[in-house]
Amino acid sequence: MGMGIYEELASRVGLGDSKIAPRLFRMLADETDVKVLLALPGRASDVAAKTGLSEEEAETRAQELFGKGLVFPSYKTTPPSYRMCRDIVQFHDATILWKEAPRDFLDLWQEFMETEWPAVASRISQMLPKPFTRVIPVNVAVEAKTHILDFESVREIVGKANLLAVTKCTCRLIAHKCDRPLERCIQVNNAASYAMARGTGRKITPQEAMDILRSSEEEGLIHVTMNRHHVDHFICNCCPCCCQTMPVLIKGGVRVVDPSRFKAEIDKDLCTGCGNCHHRCYFGAIFWDDGEGSHSAVAAEKCMGCGLCEVTCPAGAIGLMAARPESFVP
Repeated sequence: MGMGIYEELASRVGLGDSKIAPRLFRMLADETDVKVLLALPGRASDVAAKTGLSEEEAETRAQELFGKGLVFPSYKTTPPSYRMCRDIVQFHDATILWKEAPRDFLDLWQEFMETEWPAVASRISQMLPKPFTRVIPVNVAVEAKTHILDFESVREIVGKANLLAVTKCTCRLIAHKCDRPLERCIQVNNAASYAMARGTGRKITPQEAMDILRSSEEEGLIHVTMNRHHVDHFICNCCPCCCQTMPVLIKGGVRVVDPSRFKAEIDKDLCTGCGNCHHRCYFGAIFWDDGEGSHSAVAAEKCMGCGLCEVTCPAGAIGLMAARPESFVP
């Protein structure tokens, strides 16, 4: 078998044109593993029938590939069935957290993010009707100012979750462009279960989750989740330099992340002109309204509605107000 089989795996996660993705797969899977992957989805017995492996070896291989982030079990059937990681996002997030990942594997992922990801992100943004992720506003900024729905509140998402875990930020783990903390990604329900089963995350309480989220806001991290009403996967806490979505948005204008339904507003009568909000906004949405530095204003078209500017405003001059209808979130 040659590189062709690894290119086929890359094509299954939408990276058929990538030069680096097949190399990543080669580092994760030997040729027998590839047979298993190409035989999925199915139970171990199905894999055995397609590959000639014993059912026991097929099961063992599937579990090992689960540990590497390439395969995921479904316990809706007995015995469980398996599927391969479904797309570039899951391939990225799951394999980077592989517990035995060597440094050269992580460095190769970062090479992909630097050289190939911007074009891939641009292609994805043109194909999808909506970005696959969205910003969740900081909780404290919205509660006091306007009505917020359950799926827009980190407090509500955390409070209603059946299971929570925290994992390292995959983006900062490979990029290490800043010194912000690594253990900042909150996994929710099924994602938490997978993380704990793989040993890549630890179980946390709702209170621990809220503490992490509050710290993230203070550290200048932006809450991001899947772009849908039902939040059952993750709450990432993203920085502007390492993140999968933020740099391509900030530097290239590629919309792979939607804003929240809110935008910041600054009360010029309360604003003291301290300038904190200018440094906290990564999107260039805040400017001096009079050009002289006496008070700030918000360019609504640039605001992502994250609320980071509000968190450190000493005068309490900033609030988030609804700017888009409920139907904005799919």
